Amino acid sequence: MSTTTTTHAAVPERERPPAMVYGPIAWARANLFNSWWSTAVTLALIYLLVKWAVGFIDWAFVNAVWTVPTTPQGTLDPTPCRNAKEIGACWAVIGDKYRFILFGRYPYDEQWRPAICIVLFIALYVMSAMRRFWRKELALIWIAMLTVIGVLMWGGVLGMPYVPQDTWGGLPITLILATFGLAFAFPLAILVALGRRSTKLPAVRMLCVVYVELIRGVPLISLLFMASVMFPLFMPVGMNPDKLLRAQVAIILFAAAYLAEVVRGGLQALPKGQYEAADALGLSYWQKTGLIIMPQALRLVIPPLVNTFIGFFKDTSLVLIIGIFDLLTSGKVALAEPIWQGYSSEVYIVLAIIYFIFCWCMARYSRGLEQEFSRAARR
Repeated sequence: MSTTTTTHAAVPERERPPAMVYGPIAWARANLFNSWWSTAVTLALIYLLVKWAVGFIDWAFVNAVWTVPTTPQGTLDPTPCRNAKEIGACWAVIGDKYRFILFGRYPYDEQWRPAICIVLFIALYVMSAMRRFWRKELALIWIAMLTVIGVLMWGGVLGMPYVPQDTWGGLPITLILATFGLAFAFPLAILVALGRRSTKLPAVRMLCVVYVELIRGVPLISLLFMASVMFPLFMPVGMNPDKLLRAQVAIILFAAAYLAEVVRGGLQALPKGQYEAADALGLSYWQKTGLIIMPQALRLVIPPLVNTFIGFFKDTSLVLIIGIFDLLTSGKVALAEPIWQGYSSEVYIVLAIIYFIFCWCMARYSRGLEQEFSRAARR
């Protein structure tokens, strides 16, 4: 009995490959130290990376100024930051201006409302990413959540004072533009992609081609400028939509044109046999498209779709051209105060971290979807 146990325990040890053949050490030898030139480049990069990391840690943490004293007049004294200007960061600017960066000019006493809206947006993203919530009820949850967000941001009910859109700003504006922009642009992009591939409706196909080529041929800034300046001229007298709504429409139209080409690429990559099999089942056009063609086409273009989502999430910062205080614009305006001029690095680092977190989460989620769908396809 003991002999059998010893034999079974020793088998995994004999079958395990050597560390020099398989594992991190083997990977490093094959990719980083496989020749004298590769070794020299690797060591030089390691040296530069360590030197930069040590310098950044000293600047950002060791020699950083986290708070500044208050003068007898009740204002902040930036003298400690000025003394550490060349050797340490001044994170006191974030402690003083974080509310303005996150919420813009929203009334100070009511900033708990946009803070709750940010939490609700993140909760919606998390719920939508979970497969077990992919049911029809999810649409109702989105409608209810967005209604609550609108009530919180505008107010005027339940004892909350009304806050006009002109005072909105910061991260909620970025999330609103990105969420509504992509949520409405994606279904529009699917319709445009289907219309551009239509063979029975040449007028619809030509209209879709003109729309895509026209929108893709101009930068987003020009569309935002047109929506802000030219669009009101075509509206009836006395009707002037809010500039946030105009910017939202411009972003939707711009994003839909790019997403339509991504979806069209997925439709073209699908084998012709899938269309023929769907026709053989006797399905209607919309049944064939919704149940067979579109799910497979979208599965093929997950990477470019998410790449487009990430790009447009960052492009919401261009709304500064029409005077909307998104997250990046709020950070820039926060630096206009005289005592904090010259400490832009700290503010932009925090803004970059916020953008990176959202974009990194989208990238990681798309990678998970790719792996899951690839396993399903292999089965």
